[in-house]
Amino acid sequence: MNSLESVPDLEKLMYVAVDGYPCVRLLNLSGEIGCSNPGRDKVVAPIVRFKNADKLAQPSTVLVSLNEVQSLFTRILNDSTYAKNIGGVLVESKADQNELNDFSPVEKFPQAEFAPYRNVHYEWNPIGNGIMLNAYNFPVFLLSQNSTSILREAAVKNEEAEKSYTTDVAEFNLVMQTTKAGTHDSKSCLKEGTCLPLGGYSVWSSLPPINISSTQSKPIILLVASMDSASFFRDKSLGADSPISGLIALVAAVDALSRVDGLGDLNKQLVFLIFTGEAWGYLGSRRFLLELDLQTDAVTGLNSTLIDMVMEVGSVGKGSSEGVNTFYAHATMASSATNQTMAALQRAQDSLNSEDVKILPANSSNPGIPPSSLMAFLKKNTTTAGIVFDDFNTVFANKFYHSHLDDLSNVNSSSIEAASTIIARTLYILASKDTNISNSTLAAINTNVSLVEELLGCLLSCEPGLSCDLVKNYIRPTTTSCPSNYVGVFLGEPSSAPYPGTVNDVSRFLWNFLAEKTAISKGDVISSCKQNCSQKDQLCVREKADGKGVCVTSTTRYVPAYSTRLKYESGIWDVLPADSSDPMGMLDPVWTESFWDVIGLRVYTVQDTGYDHLVLAGGIAVTVSAYVAIVVARAFITKALKRD
Repeated sequence: MNSLESVPDLEKLMYVAVDGYPCVRLLNLSGEIGCSNPGRDKVVAPIVRFKNADKLAQPSTVLVSLNEVQSLFTRILNDSTYAKNIGGVLVESKADQNELNDFSPVEKFPQAEFAPYRNVHYEWNPIGNGIMLNAYNFPVFLLSQNSTSILREAAVKNEEAEKSYTTDVAEFNLVMQTTKAGTHDSKSCLKEGTCLPLGGYSVWSSLPPINISSTQSKPIILLVASMDSASFFRDKSLGADSPISGLIALVAAVDALSRVDGLGDLNKQLVFLIFTGEAWGYLGSRRFLLELDLQTDAVTGLNSTLIDMVMEVGSVGKGSSEGVNTFYAHATMASSATNQTMAALQRAQDSLNSEDVKILPANSSNPGIPPSSLMAFLKKNTTTAGIVFDDFNTVFANKFYHSHLDDLSNVNSSSIEAASTIIARTLYILASKDTNISNSTLAAINTNVSLVEELLGCLLSCEPGLSCDLVKNYIRPTTTSCPSNYVGVFLGEPSSAPYPGTVNDVSRFLWNFLAEKTAISKGDVISSCKQNCSQKDQLCVREKADGKGVCVTSTTRYVPAYSTRLKYESGIWDVLPADSSDPMGMLDPVWTESFWDVIGLRVYTVQDTGYDHLVLAGGIAVTVSAYVAIVVARAFITKALKRD
């Protein structure tokens, strides 16, 4: 037996720290969603298994399998008697993907309020159950695989020792500042400083660079993707198919096009735009459109009147079936621009000389485009020509949309590679002066397969994660934990040239990568990038990777992504009044995330209070009996002595 040398040693012996991913408290102008302890104190409750707990006689920690999650939360919402005895919920980790066919905790039509058409009851996501969008006044954690085993043992121990005097309990520390302060919506919590707005930094880049010294007159083809996802569990938001597969396809397409000669002779300007915050009210795209209207520094070189076509790369990780990659083009209303794009997609498909890739127009019976950033563009301008390139036709192919189960195992790299090559060739066809591009020219535009594989590992896997060589070649990552593509909160003052510490690792990596790939290199290696490059249109890339940087001529910018209803002034966020002239602003939920001090979860054994009472009663009985015995004995002895 190990000797106990300190109080921490004793504590480790008594308490088992549990690894898990919490559901946290988020707020909007209407109220709250997500999870929190009900008050200011920790929650302690005995562990029971949901399948064996049809009735709860006391506040309990309910251990639930993934298959039972929807049933549990449905009962909590419909059975108030059962719900009041929920002390906390622990969700078991995924054991086998085959155990669960589908799980999506958001709506059947995600963010339907932003749809540019009337049929907002269409079910793009028919398996969506919406449980993520409710408020729960009890803690909820997703367990790691190791912690799942620990909690199962504890639950079984409690069941087998039902009449025992000890019980294994879970202790939750998920106290939210908004709960403590009584600020239950975004406006009040921002005013009291108990929350921060969701947001971050989007990134855009042009190929070739835009000469900001002269007037830009070329029509713009905008290629768009998203970098953030959502999940019931904050730090387990990977979004492998939706939307990271599209992001990887875009990045690989940029890489493929960067190796093509003569891009300066193209008829149209290629611009690549990667949004963040799209899972939360299309924060990134709506803020970008506002910045474009205001012509801020973040969008210098761009003009909304020159946007000829918006092409969005959505979910493309599940296009592969029986060796054939099939994709669908969801187009806005028919126009010359959309017709040209559909023709270019077909030409790109034909250039592959393969039956293994198919591109089809989406079903005409669909109400319109699926949930996408393009919706924000259409709400802003109904005549915007656009196409959403996806791996589904009438309903999502992704059965784990906005779920922690949308992980690396949910996508096919060959599908992403095929989509990337098609997109790169389509853009070249659309932007080229030559209307009769040879097959040999298009055949030279190919996706780097190893780059796609690297990006999958960097953005979706714990090993290597953001510590991968590709990312470290451009930035020094601030975190070594498993990647999560949750948008996070907006830090500091919004800026087109933010302090690197306020920008997350993925945005910083994308900025550096795109800046280098779309650049005209001057080859000027400098010892430190703390000093500006010699020319106004130059950027310093890889400045944090090895202490040195390279000055390149590139048009790559950060764009702040946060609610258009918010204003930052003197270190404080204010909610602006609704403006009837801004339809999207009227719909803006203004999402925020609560502050917290420490989040923790641990398991330990306690004695049953009934046993404590029994011990107390026994102690009192022994004391009384001893007192009586002493009195009787003393009287007997006294009497005996008098006789003598």
